[in-house]
Amino acid sequence: MLTTDQKGAIAEQAIAFEAIKSGLGVFMPLGDERYDLILDLRPQLVRVQCKWAVRDHDVVSIRTRRCRRGRDGLIHRYYHAHEIDMIGAYCLELDTCYLLPHEMSVERAAVQLRLAPRRNNQVTGIHWARDYEFGATLSRLNGPIAQLGERLRGTQEVGGSSPPGSTEKPPERRLSLF
Repeated sequence: MLTTDQKGAIAEQAIAFEAIKSGLGVFMPLGDERYDLILDLRPQLVRVQCKWAVRDHDVVSIRTRRCRRGRDGLIHRYYHAHEIDMIGAYCLELDTCYLLPHEMSVERAAVQLRLAPRRNNQVTGIHWARDYEFGATLSRLNGPIAQLGERLRGTQEVGGSSPPGSTEKPPERRLSLF
């Protein structure tokens, strides 16, 4: 059985590995900081606290607070907006990394992500796990980087712009007789 320190180390390394596979820069703080990693989203840097996620049937549970032992027992404390920007989580059973946005990371005790629909068919207020997988969250943060344009022969081609959305229509040509 893994200790909490081992789980934290595995989660941190899995999230760093996923970020590197996604082409992001990954940095680790040298001092005692509230976050575990800094991800370079180019041009933005985000502070990420790494957590161990647990699967319970159709739900992935992520505790979004910290816990330490004090002389009077366990001390639970939420993360505040000035301490972290996001929470990254790794679920060993699913071998999947999740990236929670700021509003789901601070001032909360836990987040539950659904893998399958509820038995009572509830759809409002559901956080679907697929929407918070590492790549899905990154694509929302970075926006639509490439637009697909159809070639004449019918295949798809990436026709991006730099910066995204900066393409302009060419000026109209008018034939002048004078």
